[in-house]
Amino acid sequence: MGQAVEKLKTDQASIQEEIAALERQLEAITGDDLYEQLAQLKTALAVTEQSREDRRTIHRSHQANLEHLEGQIAAKQERADELTQEGEALAGQIGDLQAHGEELSGQIQTLADLIEPTEAELIELEGQQVEWEDKEDNCRSRLHRYETVYSQAALEMERRRDEVVSLRQQIQNDLGLVELEITDLLPEQPPLPLKPLVSTLPSIDELPEDLEDEIQRLKVQLKRAGPINPNAPAEYAEALERHTFLTTQVEDLEQATDSLRQVIAELDQLIEVDFRKTFESVAAEFKECFTTLFNGGTAKLVLTDPENPLETGIDIIVRPPGKRQQSLALLSGGERALTAAALIFAILKASPTPFCILDEVDAMLDEVNIGRFRKMLQELEDHTQFVVITHNRGTIEAANTIYGVSMGEDSVSKVISLKLEGEPVAA
Repeated sequence: MGQAVEKLKTDQASIQEEIAALERQLEAITGDDLYEQLAQLKTALAVTEQSREDRRTIHRSHQANLEHLEGQIAAKQERADELTQEGEALAGQIGDLQAHGEELSGQIQTLADLIEPTEAELIELEGQQVEWEDKEDNCRSRLHRYETVYSQAALEMERRRDEVVSLRQQIQNDLGLVELEITDLLPEQPPLPLKPLVSTLPSIDELPEDLEDEIQRLKVQLKRAGPINPNAPAEYAEALERHTFLTTQVEDLEQATDSLRQVIAELDQLIEVDFRKTFESVAAEFKECFTTLFNGGTAKLVLTDPENPLETGIDIIVRPPGKRQQSLALLSGGERALTAAALIFAILKASPTPFCILDEVDAMLDEVNIGRFRKMLQELEDHTQFVVITHNRGTIEAANTIYGVSMGEDSVSKVISLKLEGEPVAA
């Protein structure tokens, strides 16, 4: 780096000398040559100045790198000093450790001398341990077998104990209160000495051969005899009295049933006669009313089951004017309404009633049919008072009294009535 600086200084001095020489030559030169040389010299001077500036920039950069390297060298020198000190300390520690290692080697040798007889004794003890472990395994196997046998024996003992308890319970159920022989294995509380209710059963070692057959025979006899009921006579008398009362009641009910069946038969006969009579009358009137209301055509009522009039249904078969015969369901709305009106008028003719209410019956009728409907009402008014709910003007003209609902200025509905007097309105 110092050599580069010296070289720059030398170059600068030579350039200055060249400038001085050129200035002297300039003084001696005149005219165009002078100007041409001056221009060349200025160009060379500018190039030289630019080169010098570049060299100064490089010099400053090298100077900064030099300072950075000098800092790194100082830091590494300081770290080298530290490492030297640590090496000296480690060398001292190594010496101490070597001395301590020699001391430990001596102790290890001493311990090795002590371990050799102990290892021999340990080998001998391990051999004895293997023998004792074999013996322990044999003992454990025997213990396991003994425990299995003991468990089986305990289970068998419990089973036998349960059998004895069950047999004792069965003996008490079969023979009542008994006193059994008490043993150490099966202790129990002896019953109270309520003789002769409590029997003492002896202990036997062997059962007779025919004991089972005798037990079965006695059980059968005991089952046939049943439980003893000291209140049986009183219960029998009570049951006999109850049976006699119920038998009497059953006889009365059977007589009442026969009477009711006879009355039902008589009523069925009367109902059948009245039904046939009423049906024939209504059928005849319906035919006439239908022809009147339709101004022609025919209609009839037919029983669906003539042989069973009490459960039969009724079909309506009509033939309006100019149409073929068909059922009621195939008619138009107005035709069905007029047919229904004909049926109502036929029933009223056959069996007049004091009152009859008709609600919008004429809603589906035209003006011509309304006239015939109104005429039919006037024919039946001598025997039946009609209350007709309608909006049809033609039907209203046939009324004697008119009732309506009107709303006043106070927006409250009120009922108004109008009684018509004088001659009826001509159709």
